[in-house]
Amino acid sequence: MIHVIKIGGGVIDDAEMLQRVLRACAVLQAPFILVHGGGRVATEIAHALNIPQAMVGGRRITDADTLRIVTMTYAGLINKDIIARLQALSLDALGVCGADMNLITAKRREHPEVDFGFVGDVVSVNAQRLQEILHQGVSLVVAPITHDGKGQLLNTNADTVAAEIAKALAASGAEPVELAYLFDLHGVLRDVDDISSVIPEIKADQVDELVAEGILHAGMLPKITMAVDAARAGIKVRIQHAEDLGTQKGTVIQ
Repeated sequence: MIHVIKIGGGVIDDAEMLQRVLRACAVLQAPFILVHGGGRVATEIAHALNIPQAMVGGRRITDADTLRIVTMTYAGLINKDIIARLQALSLDALGVCGADMNLITAKRREHPEVDFGFVGDVVSVNAQRLQEILHQGVSLVVAPITHDGKGQLLNTNADTVAAEIAKALAASGAEPVELAYLFDLHGVLRDVDDISSVIPEIKADQVDELVAEGILHAGMLPKITMAVDAARAGIKVRIQHAEDLGTQKGTVIQ
């Protein structure tokens, strides 16, 4: 079994919660792939440098200055902090981004109404190279900075990166793949003011209805969209609280 685990910004922003997640990862029976974004860190650095930030549909508009910030923050500070924590737990891990070893190529996003700047949509994932690393007993921590194959770095949504990695590994047929999206809630909530209102299961044909009802919105939309896409590829997908990794809790997407 290959575990692909994506941690949300709320986990990254909470040092104690992040540590508990990494401890749970460290006891998995096989090497895993952990995908992360940047939480509030990139936004705080941008504000400190007086670089305006904008989000559309839960995705960050990435101009040239913002690309420099997210590259330094995601692929540098946050990625290496997680690696250091995993090494302290006696777990052999390698921190990479999509540009390393040509792991993830992307193309600059084209949108009829919004110029997202240097935002990338995944074109390919090098599943063979990922498997080679995992088979050496090394876990991977992946920052969502990709490249276009022509020397240009691109900022890619971390939820998308996790789903595309899981799909590529599943398509290779080597091993079963499970995808977990971990964040600071106990699953997808029907009522954001009621933490007990977890929706235990969401089917693909229910998504439009949940969006219309306002249950799915903002930053949750990319997560659900990618989760549904992965589930359709035959991958077991679960959205759950960071501390519930390895349990049956949370929202199952199918």
